[in-house]
Amino acid sequence: MRFLKINILLLCTILLGSGNQEYLSIGDFKLENGKSIENCTIGFQRFGRTNHDSSNIVVVPTWFSGKSDHVANLVGENNLYDSTRYHIIIIDALGNGVSTSPSNSPVQKNEEFPSITIYDMVRSQYILLHDKMEIHDVHAIVGGSMGGMQTFQWIVSYPNFSTKAISYVGSPWPSTYSKLIWETELLIIESGLKNHKPDSLIAEQVAMVQLLTAYTPAYRNRKTDPPDLLKFQNDYIARFSRNFNSYNWICQLNAMNYHDIHRYISKSDEIPSILNSTDILLMVSKQDHLVTPGPALKFAGEYDIKTHIFDNDCGHLAPGCEKNEFIRIVNQFISQ
Repeated sequence: MRFLKINILLLCTILLGSGNQEYLSIGDFKLENGKSIENCTIGFQRFGRTNHDSSNIVVVPTWFSGKSDHVANLVGENNLYDSTRYHIIIIDALGNGVSTSPSNSPVQKNEEFPSITIYDMVRSQYILLHDKMEIHDVHAIVGGSMGGMQTFQWIVSYPNFSTKAISYVGSPWPSTYSKLIWETELLIIESGLKNHKPDSLIAEQVAMVQLLTAYTPAYRNRKTDPPDLLKFQNDYIARFSRNFNSYNWICQLNAMNYHDIHRYISKSDEIPSILNSTDILLMVSKQDHLVTPGPALKFAGEYDIKTHIFDNDCGHLAPGCEKNEFIRIVNQFISQ
């Protein structure tokens, strides 16, 4: 009887998402490099109800350094993730400070934390959903930026798990220019740590790289007049610093640097059959300087994948500058 009560409680929790931060342990998690994250815990938030056959589940992996709390701002009726129609599960990626990360691991703190990959992130999410929640397939996986990279990895690693997939401003592998940006940030952080600088000072320098690359020059010149620059800069650094941790940043930067979905497909002629099991939409920003669109567009062209190109001067944040159209396209694609 006690077992029955526990399972009824678990089922009710799955059926109705509260939007509260939740955690589940997946035990000692063996990584792609052979090392393990000890007592690995995955954070997540759930919104909305599952329907009678659980065919309305939408999984959302978090973007670089982002947390499920941040993505939750895009959940709600008539929003990007419509919780009145779908059961939304936002999963905190390894290394983001919510799921097990260098900053919160009790036994593998900071530099003791093992290197991870995008594949490791996705496999931990698969274990959470498939093994712990007993969810064997979902309606859609939708992710932006590093969340879009995870979406690509989901498609090739678990091709029958999701009916639909959307990657926005993500990439199947990083371009040379993107890697140069990330290597610059790594050098700044590693130099700061070597010289025993506090995170607050390291964050200031990394924030400036982000400011230079997240938007286009035209956008920044248009939005910020020279007399307002110092206040804008200081306000941005203050916001940035609240979410910055050097070791978490290194952890996820290295994962993106290593990312390449070809590494997980033994033969190139296998790609079409893998892709055919999922209806895919790739959304890119033509003027994205941070995650440049070339690799995603090349991949889409080779395998005849549907694309949408944002052509505005907002750079990596282009979807937000066309928010209504962005929401319309995503929801239309998911509902088809």
